[in-house]
Amino acid sequence: MNPHSQIYAGAFTDPVFAAQSVFRTLMDCFARPGTLGRLSASATPPSPLGNASGAVALTLCDHDTPVWLSPALSRSAVPQWIAFHTGACVTDAKDEARFAFVEKGAAVPGFDQFALGTQEYPDRSTTLVVEVETLTGGAPLVARGPGIKEPIIIAPIGLPEVFLDFWVANRAIFPRGIDLVLTAGDAVLCLPRTTKLERE
Repeated sequence: MNPHSQIYAGAFTDPVFAAQSVFRTLMDCFARPGTLGRLSASATPPSPLGNASGAVALTLCDHDTPVWLSPALSRSAVPQWIAFHTGACVTDAKDEARFAFVEKGAAVPGFDQFALGTQEYPDRSTTLVVEVETLTGGAPLVARGPGIKEPIIIAPIGLPEVFLDFWVANRAIFPRGIDLVLTAGDAVLCLPRTTKLERE
């Protein structure tokens, strides 16, 4: 597929219905942190952006949401794909981004490099979307907090070794901080900044 066709193809076949479906799944997963959600609507963005991450971008990004992309994504057709289908502009400044995307296997920047919101406006922060190898089968982490009735185990494969350190520091500045969406295949796992994680 040539670069131009990559930019124009791969979006939702039924944009309104698909975006509503993905949005509902994301909101359910944020309301119940640590649970796995399956996206019924598919997107096929240019490589190396994964399908679930692409669906998240199509659903959440618009002309009012600056987007930061990891280096490999920014060098691909992904910036043009996102701009064409959502109207969102790409920024090089992590702390200006409302959404940030990292492809599978890429280095994940320190969370404190992104917009963390303010005490008065904690919602003015970055939502970080990170694709991992898989959302199950990895080293177990125990999740507790709002929306979690009983402690739940999450075990993604592909997070950086320093992930837990990043997360503990992120939670310590509540109500400021980033929110996190992990994707793999057609699945998502959401971790709002209120979620406490620790090793099992």
